[in-house]
Amino acid sequence: MAHTIGCTTRPYGSLTFSEACDHIAAAGYSDVAVFANAGQIPVRADSTDAEIAETRKAADAAGLAPSMLIGSTKLNLGLEAAVADYKQLISNAAALGTKWLLDCGTGNEAHYADYFELMRQAAPHAAEMGVNITMKPHGGISLTVQDLIDADEEVKHPAFGICYDPGNIIYYTKGDLRPETDVATIAPRVSTTIIKDCVVEDGVPDVMVTPGEGLVEFDTVLAGLVNGGFEGPLYVECVGGETVDEIDGNIQSTLKFVSNILG
Repeated sequence: MAHTIGCTTRPYGSLTFSEACDHIAAAGYSDVAVFANAGQIPVRADSTDAEIAETRKAADAAGLAPSMLIGSTKLNLGLEAAVADYKQLISNAAALGTKWLLDCGTGNEAHYADYFELMRQAAPHAAEMGVNITMKPHGGISLTVQDLIDADEEVKHPAFGICYDPGNIIYYTKGDLRPETDVATIAPRVSTTIIKDCVVEDGVPDVMVTPGEGLVEFDTVLAGLVNGGFEGPLYVECVGGETVDEIDGNIQSTLKFVSNILG
């Protein structure tokens, strides 16, 4: 089957959301993942109806589907308030027209148990709203492939799945772990994929590199996911480049790069 390949707004974080959408559409993408632009994610739990409508209008004007939204939990509020906040985020994601709510877990060990409980309580609401929560490796509670598997088992709900981010497997372990090693193990649980590469120089990892120019073996990773039954969308999160023109070129070449691998 043909996989949807979208692009996040992260490469254009210094631009407005509307401007980012124009560049992403010009590069040939059909979908946009809504990340922070000009210092703020345009749709959050506390967004107004007008803000959500404005964001959706900007995506529509560029001919893009805003199919993914990045979000986060607010476990510092306490479990009850955090669940309410996250459920509102889910409702706002649905109003935006988003199918995938990307979550980065938590790095605070004191919140691990509450994180899983929040997801168990929020997942049924997500299902009702037609939104799927997809958790990516981001250090902390989601550092390794085994951590992602454990999280999926803890929540155990169809509206909660895993986002495989191969660059982050390298980034948060400084290259000690590889995304190719366990891709076959995690593939059946993967609902979305982030296209991100990573380099490690003198022990310092960096993901602001164009996919195919770093350490990730994308042929192996993507083949492992597809062979394991992955049918979901993929979103480009990071590329190299200092200027908007350079980023434009790298966003466009990455779409071709990923499309060629997927065939």
